[in-house]
Amino acid sequence: MQIPDCHAKKSLRSGSVLWLLFLAVGQAVANAQTPSGWLIHDINRPQPPIVKPARQALPVPPPSDALVLFDGTDLKNWRSVEGTAARWVVRDGYMESVPDSGKLVSADGFGDVQLHVEWAAPATPFGTGQQRGNSGVFLMGKYELQVLDSFENKTYPDGQAAAIYGQYPPLVNACLPPGEWQSYDIVFRRPRFDHAGNLLSPARITVIHNGIVVHDDRELWGPTSWLQNHPYESHADRLPLALQDHGNPVRYRNIWLRELPEADKPGPASEATRPYVSLPPEKLDKFVGTFQFDDDPPMKVERIGNVLWLQIQGRQPLELVPASEGKFFFRWTAGHLLFPSEQVNSLEFHLGDRTDKAERISRIDSE
Repeated sequence: MQIPDCHAKKSLRSGSVLWLLFLAVGQAVANAQTPSGWLIHDINRPQPPIVKPARQALPVPPPSDALVLFDGTDLKNWRSVEGTAARWVVRDGYMESVPDSGKLVSADGFGDVQLHVEWAAPATPFGTGQQRGNSGVFLMGKYELQVLDSFENKTYPDGQAAAIYGQYPPLVNACLPPGEWQSYDIVFRRPRFDHAGNLLSPARITVIHNGIVVHDDRELWGPTSWLQNHPYESHADRLPLALQDHGNPVRYRNIWLRELPEADKPGPASEATRPYVSLPPEKLDKFVGTFQFDDDPPMKVERIGNVLWLQIQGRQPLELVPASEGKFFFRWTAGHLLFPSEQVNSLEFHLGDRTDKAERISRIDSE
């Protein structure tokens, strides 16, 4: 059926508009920059400087509160991606990836962690670039820290050993020769999402490779991937770790982690729970003066307006809050001053588990 001319022209006009829109969007994407300012996998990106690590005492024993994920004996804490038995091999205290066996994932999920991993690329190098000793440690199964034999092996910097894959190269190349055991010590803070799935704060990572800091509280753009990274999408607070099978027989041993608290617990509302009284300036004035602990430099109690301040040499003045006519709390510190006599001939400085007594050596005028 032939389209009438008027309809044909309308279709052509619509097609032109769509094509121009497509070109505009494409141009905008082409002009967009990654957070680093570098294109992903850019071989022209500056190579991290090489730093030779000091010899480490490996393996590093886990601390008392660590959860040991692999102790060199079995894979009871690991599964295949499908949930079946792990197909990697275990021998001589290490596990080794088997070609086409797929990722290894932890049986349990984790969020904020301190993670220790020891790994070794094949002792006999094979291949170059990304084909040489390639694997990866995936936090929450989504955020990859690259494992690669980067000893005298050039590749794109955001894909070398200890790179946040496709996002940031390590600050330095601290890779050891192939076959030698290496360590990653990782502090990872998961991304936070609100109840509607909106990103509140991105994932952050600090990495120490063979005793050398290679990422310092680095902010991740989103989940890592080859060619192009993915934007954040809301996910669970706890997800399994993963080790990558990239077709190379990379070895792992001594994997343990410590789960980190989500956030510091808020303290008590001290201002609401500590008793305090209001004292007029004439009553505050009797505490004003200079006091001395043994041979230490003198300290002063001064009144400025209706507030007493303790001035210790070389320190910021401490505001004193009256709890009674002879006891003053420090405003922001868990301690207090006690004036034991009506004559205010001395004071007691209470802080933590110690008490120091200072004698009054003079009086000073108040403001």
